[in-house]
Amino acid sequence: MQKFPPIASVAAKGPLGVVQLPRLWSKVLLDQKGLLADGYYPCGQGFDKVVLEGLGLDREEVLQYLTSEMPTYAQFESWVVGKLGGLVPQEKIDKVNEYILGREFPQERAETILANSGFPKETPITHGAVLNQLDDWQEFHRYLTQG
Repeated sequence: MQKFPPIASVAAKGPLGVVQLPRLWSKVLLDQKGLLADGYYPCGQGFDKVVLEGLGLDREEVLQYLTSEMPTYAQFESWVVGKLGGLVPQEKIDKVNEYILGREFPQERAETILANSGFPKETPITHGAVLNQLDDWQEFHRYLTQG
C-alpha cells in the first residue's frame, strides 16, 4: 500500500489561524487509514505537542475525535473551538505560532535534513518550519518516483 507524507506544512493554518493544526489533522487521518509515510508520527512530541498544549487541548481526546469521526478540516476546527468554549484567545494562537515559526533546529539536525533533501549541509537554514517543509517535499518526491 502506498503511504504519503502529510499534506499540510508546519506553517499551514486554517481560518482559526493556528499553524501546525492542519498538519496534525492530516497526519492523524492518514495514519488512521494506514497511509502515513514511515518516519512520521501522527501526533508527536514536537510541534504537535506545542499546538495541543498551547491551545489547552487534551491529546487523547483530540486523537479519539479524529480517529473515530474522520472529520473534514472545517469540522475539526469547529470541534476545537467548541472544546475551548467557543473562543480561542488570540494570545494563545499568537504564542503557539510564534514558537513554532520561530523555532530553530540544532545545526546537526538541520544538516541532516538538508543533506537528505539534496542541499549542501552548509546551506544557512536552521529554521524548523522550513526544514520540515524541505523534508516533506523530499519524501513526497521519493514516494512519487519510487512508488
